[in-house]
Amino acid sequence: MKDRTADPLIDVGQLKVGMFIHLDLGWMSHPFPLSSFKLASEDQLLILRRLGLSQVRWSPGKSDLHMDATPLPVTPAPMTSAEASSAEDLARDAHRRALAAQREALQLCERQYGEAAAAFREVMDLVPRDPRGSREQTTALTAALLDKMLIEGDLNIRLLNEGAGDRSTAHALNVSIISLLLGRAFGLNRDEMLDLGVGALLHDVGKLEVLARLRNRDDSFTSAEVQAYQQHVAKGVAIAQGMGLSPGPLLIIAQHHENADGSGFPQRINMDRMSAGARIVALVNRFDGLCNPLLASKAMTPHEALSLMFAQGRNRFDATMLNAFIRMMGVYPPGSAVQLTDDRFALVVAVNSSRPLKPRVMVHDPKVPREEALVLNLEDTPDLGIRRSLKAQQLPRASMDYLSPRTRIAYFFEPSLGAGAGGGLGATELAA
Repeated sequence: MKDRTADPLIDVGQLKVGMFIHLDLGWMSHPFPLSSFKLASEDQLLILRRLGLSQVRWSPGKSDLHMDATPLPVTPAPMTSAEASSAEDLARDAHRRALAAQREALQLCERQYGEAAAAFREVMDLVPRDPRGSREQTTALTAALLDKMLIEGDLNIRLLNEGAGDRSTAHALNVSIISLLLGRAFGLNRDEMLDLGVGALLHDVGKLEVLARLRNRDDSFTSAEVQAYQQHVAKGVAIAQGMGLSPGPLLIIAQHHENADGSGFPQRINMDRMSAGARIVALVNRFDGLCNPLLASKAMTPHEALSLMFAQGRNRFDATMLNAFIRMMGVYPPGSAVQLTDDRFALVVAVNSSRPLKPRVMVHDPKVPREEALVLNLEDTPDLGIRRSLKAQQLPRASMDYLSPRTRIAYFFEPSLGAGAGGGLGATELAA
């Protein structure tokens, strides 16, 4: 990496919008999300003057100067030590407020997920005892998710913590939430979304009548065990009929293991005979199965899972839906460990589906305690991007400990946050 100390110094009074500068300050001593960035506004120039700096380093090769850009007037007198101290206090206060806003958003997201998880477990407990009542509860849970989801503006797909619930509950909610977000992207109406959500929540309901050790397919299964596992589809259809589900959810339960090329089970039908809801759930179900297998050692990163699905896409999945799914999840979905273009390591913690190449990341910065780390919105940093995706075990030990990649991936959604005092910083991940 280039030695930035070789970059020339420039008087603060000569700075212009478009210059790429480097601040040799502690991260807590300035309010900017990065210590190296391109000046984007006169407001940033004024903030720099208030910091009391006389000179900064700048990179002419990374700068984008406009002919009409004017230098900041030279400050007639340097700031007093009291004024400099006040500027540092302001920066620390802005940082504390940004952290508080992150935690508040996280707690709301976590509480909503917890309520959804508890409601789903109640549904599953009710299925054997009161099938019709469980149908009403599933519909009510789906409607609650939709009421929070069908809002104006963007939604972030957000990574949750390790304690997001038991595996079967987390799988059902992952498939349901991501399926609903994909249905939202396709413009499904509310009735169609209700059918999609109910079918997605209950797609594995037949596993209630399968032996626990056979509920998740394993490569070591005998042919008889594979057949017993595959019976969860037929058992699920029978349970769903007893619940009185409508045709939309029934088809999702019946077809969620079918493939576009006819290679799935149990009916080996192709895409033309699958319902739209079943094609969505089959796609999302496969993604979550790759990220969250029974054996954590076999888990793929979300980026690896998307890459594999893309390679298989022309055969196994509806290509239009797969492309929309990749756009929505981002090339680097939440949970992906990455290396940035400035060589730092980071964990993707949220993605806005309308800007999939610019997710929000928590960056390993040894100068900043993990509990005080602000998430960086790459959309706000045009000079910083993702160089490559990594397996968690490829991270250096210090980055592994700091970023704490998830052994199990769980998702929820939250409204997109506007730019705040931290320079467009979004919510961070839930603490492990």
